[in-house]
Amino acid sequence: MTSSIRDPRGVGCARLFAGALTLFLTVPIVAQANERYALIVAGASGGAEYVQQYAKWTEALSQALIEGMKFDPSRVTVLTDTPATETAATAANVRRVLGAIRRQMTATDLLFVVLVGHGTFDGVDAKFNLVGPDLDSIAWAGLFRDLSGRVVVINTFSSSFPFIERFAGPRRIVISATDSVAQRFDTVFPEYFIGALRDEAADIDKNGRVSIWEAFAAAAGGVRRHYQQRGQLATERALLDDNGDGIGREAAAQGEDGSLASRTYLDVPAPDARPTDEVLVDLLQRRASLTAEVEELQIKKAFMPADEYAREFERIMLALARLAREIRGRMKT
Repeated sequence: MTSSIRDPRGVGCARLFAGALTLFLTVPIVAQANERYALIVAGASGGAEYVQQYAKWTEALSQALIEGMKFDPSRVTVLTDTPATETAATAANVRRVLGAIRRQMTATDLLFVVLVGHGTFDGVDAKFNLVGPDLDSIAWAGLFRDLSGRVVVINTFSSSFPFIERFAGPRRIVISATDSVAQRFDTVFPEYFIGALRDEAADIDKNGRVSIWEAFAAAAGGVRRHYQQRGQLATERALLDDNGDGIGREAAAQGEDGSLASRTYLDVPAPDARPTDEVLVDLLQRRASLTAEVEELQIKKAFMPADEYAREFERIMLALARLAREIRGRMKT
């Protein structure tokens, strides 16, 4: 270090290195995979009315991955409630498929896992209902422990909250349809999440692609409106964790999670695709949070004093107006 300070050329090199490092740290990096794997598990249906629903969701998701995002069909595995031995959603098949992926997957690859079905909580741990013996969240976490690369796990079932903590870790994006083990009702989250993957409206930063965060935010909004339109109290609130702390955050809430998910996509980018603008994404996430506040405020309006409602409404509208100016300015750059 001393010789660099005394040598003018060393000073120049040090300054050049510092400048390059600053540039590297400030340029948004899009998480892009070399190989992409997917595992879709539709667990035990528990009744004829669910068979058709799960088949609809798994087919729509498979099509979105293979046709829309150009996944290699040989790397997309679907396990369901079926008598067919090789494709049944059994614990043995889950272990077999993840074991095969583990042997092939490298540090630059991505694994996308979606679990659709029923979940239970026995007072100690949560389970995802499979065909035959179930796997609890601890057992599932063990199956993912030694996987290389990035892993995205979407737990769409009831009582899925413990899976957030169990699955959390470096380079992991974990979503649960519920924020509490007490939420044991059937979820509608998979309907909205799967739909968001191919919905242009979910692309909030308008870069022509839907990130995991954008799909999560769109699905959370869809679930919220689903219950509001029916005059029902929401029985599910989805959480996302991507910083490894196992806590997670709602799409409409403030929190530290969301950066990795905002930069993670399932598709292969077009040659002219714009990179993710994390500043813009943060602004858009804050706007989504305020929009959710407006919706919640409207529900509470009938139970609030008029002056309190007016103050809250004005606060949110002013904040939204300020954000709108910042967003417009950012999108022009």
